[in-house]
Amino acid sequence: MSNIPFQTINWDSIEKTEHIGTTGIAHWQTIQLGGLRIRKVTYSKGYMADHWCQKGHIVHCLEGDFISELESGDQVQLAKGMTYVVSDDVSSHRSITANGVELLIIDGDFLK
Repeated sequence: MSNIPFQTINWDSIEKTEHIGTTGIAHWQTIQLGGLRIRKVTYSKGYMADHWCQKGHIVHCLEGDFISELESGDQVQLAKGMTYVVSDDVSSHRSITANGVELLIIDGDFLK
């Protein structure tokens, strides 16, 4: 990973991209700094991811709550102020939310 100089992120100035789930919609605001990706992600009410993700993440819940469902069938509920961490290729997971949620998601080369 390269050295990252001090900087601030004004999320209001970062473009939102839309990603359709199996149900609901996700909006991503993404910053890419070399091998580091930082995203502010909002899932709509009734959102369920359209795939099982193998990528590693640090996921912090900013507002609302959601379920991180593992392909094994286990479910972990996270609410505002909670965080989960997983490395690449360790477990398949997907996000589900009934009421909507706002997340800060950090991932990149350091989670391989």
